[in-house]
Amino acid sequence: MKPVIALVGRPNVGKSTLFNRLTKSRDAIVADFAGLTRDRHYGEGRAGSREFIAIDTGGFEPDCTEGIFKEMAKQTRQAVAEADAVIFVVDVRNGLSAQDHDIARYLRTTNKKVLLAANKAEGMQDGPQLAEFYELGIGEPIPISSAHGQGIRSLLDMALDDFFAGIDEDEDPIDDPDRPIRLAVAGRPNVGKSTLINTWLGEERLVAFDMPGTTRDAISVPFERDGQRFELIDTAGLRRKGRVFEAIEKFSVVKTLQAISDANVVLLLVDATQGVTEQDAHIAGFVLESGRAVVIAVNKWDAVDSYQREMLQRSIETRLAFLKFAPVLHISAIKRQGLGPLWKSIAAAWNSATCKMPTPVLTRLVQEAVEFQQPKRAGAFRPKLRYAHQGGQNPPVIIIHGNSLEHLSESYKRFLEGRFREHFKLTGTPLRIQTKSSSNPFADKE
Repeated sequence: MKPVIALVGRPNVGKSTLFNRLTKSRDAIVADFAGLTRDRHYGEGRAGSREFIAIDTGGFEPDCTEGIFKEMAKQTRQAVAEADAVIFVVDVRNGLSAQDHDIARYLRTTNKKVLLAANKAEGMQDGPQLAEFYELGIGEPIPISSAHGQGIRSLLDMALDDFFAGIDEDEDPIDDPDRPIRLAVAGRPNVGKSTLINTWLGEERLVAFDMPGTTRDAISVPFERDGQRFELIDTAGLRRKGRVFEAIEKFSVVKTLQAISDANVVLLLVDATQGVTEQDAHIAGFVLESGRAVVIAVNKWDAVDSYQREMLQRSIETRLAFLKFAPVLHISAIKRQGLGPLWKSIAAAWNSATCKMPTPVLTRLVQEAVEFQQPKRAGAFRPKLRYAHQGGQNPPVIIIHGNSLEHLSESYKRFLEGRFREHFKLTGTPLRIQTKSSSNPFADKE
């Protein structure tokens, strides 16, 4: 197994910058803003031939007993419990603080391998500023600069030198045919995205707090169900542009949109107590533009009466009319209601998005559609459909070849789409239809 390294420290000391440096990625949002990271964030790193897993954590306040900082502290304790080694990050420029002493006191009780990383130490390797950190009783401070990459290799060598006895490095996750399905949970703030994932996992893996905007990053969590591996992605809630005041939240919006684009299936959560809002429609529109398979789940269904349910159903039919192909499920994440049918719909959406469509079958469906109803004539031209083949998956793309297909109307394309969906039983995935007209080889000759 790969060794696990947890990054721990008080807020704004550079843990997320170090995480990005270790994983050679930009997975963690970085800004000069205290308290940005809230959930623990996993990433894979490599030092030469040695591979490891890094965990980024939020600012740690061990003695905090209320509010969101208590939940963040719980996440950090869980990360430390999972780790083989802990890198305690301190800020050389701001000096030693009482909170550093509290964290050091906690880490000394964990019986874990702890390394003290003195961050932001560019130009201070031999300076007297490092001396005060010996007070923590963790050991010799290792001067590093996460932003500039100084001292990172030495820090990693010290963290990993006790591991890698009999590690099997032959597996390549990229070539794995059973690679996990990336399932992104998207929606407005405070609709229950983190609560739903925690319910699936059976543990408080993500900070779930009754305050919009608790999740600020797209957090990825591995999960397995009935032999199928998933990668659950909890995204930051998207609110209207006019209400996005913090620069941090704008970063979160970008991360959420990236997570939706990179996902295989998107679960769009709607709050039953607030109905389908304009923002829900915006998120759904982006999911459709991205071509992702989508399932709509109405959360907090147990908290509304029959009249509200009827109005909600009407608003879904009107505001989300462009997602008619998406199944709509009614669930309660807290009470674990409706989760079985939800998984069936997710599996059906994934199977539809990756459906293989043989060329002979597609061509026969096109010919049958033309026999049933020919496309309208456009002036002197009538589009002539000859054959069709599949051009891609997730979303499925069907390419139709023929003559004068640039005159094929959108209504006729929807007619064809309906016949394709009915035959292949496609649900939960958009379907792209492209046309290619044959060129006349004598067009340039008189």
